[in-house]
Amino acid sequence: MDEMTRLLDIMARLRDPVAGCPWDKEQNFRTIAPYTIEEAYEVAEACEAGDPAALKDELGDLLFQTVFHARMAEEAGLFRFADVAKAISDKMIRRHPHVFGDVKVNGAAAQTVAWEETKAKERAAGGAASVLDGVGVALPALTRAEKLQKRAARVGFDWQDAAPVFAKIDEELDELRDEIEGKAEQARIEDEFGDLLFAVVNLARHLRIDPEQALRGASRKFEHRFRAMEATAAPLEGKSLDELEAAWQSVKAAERK
Repeated sequence: MDEMTRLLDIMARLRDPVAGCPWDKEQNFRTIAPYTIEEAYEVAEACEAGDPAALKDELGDLLFQTVFHARMAEEAGLFRFADVAKAISDKMIRRHPHVFGDVKVNGAAAQTVAWEETKAKERAAGGAASVLDGVGVALPALTRAEKLQKRAARVGFDWQDAAPVFAKIDEELDELRDEIEGKAEQARIEDEFGDLLFAVVNLARHLRIDPEQALRGASRKFEHRFRAMEATAAPLEGKSLDELEAAWQSVKAAERK
């Protein structure tokens, strides 16, 4: 028995109505979805950490999520795991005519353009009414903003370089400040803050920076420095902001040595 068949059999046993696991039997697509998202993030974390052993384990966990969804779908008479595998295989062949056909592409950049053009044709054939159709609403907010902007850029709704984006960020920051100083309702302040974040994502896109990755990096850096503060200037509780800022600057200075 190959390992894929073994995994499918294990999943079937876990969902067996009589002898299966009580927790696994109770799950449905909606309840499992958060775990699927969590496992995808843990794969990304293992990649960023450069940990092959962790990556192997996390990829297994993510694969199990696919098997779990496929098993529930099979029970409902919707599709099987084999249908999932066939669908992605067919899609990869269809989207790589330069590998599985006689189409020629000149480099990775040209392939990226061709890939997006193929996806656009598929969406149109599927009845998509807008160039924005298909951008998942469950994506992380920064990622979804970037994808919406990229879609709009395909029809020319975009600046040619980053310079006007800086001006847009300044504009949105001023509007946010005006709402705050004018003591606007929280909903208005939140709306303007969202516009500011959207503009910052636009800048990241023009600078060819992944906003999610950049923010994760900034969070990791903050965590590292804060933990260093806790180790060198504890206890932090009771210290003034000036004292805490001095400790923070000391940690930063130590990093540069």
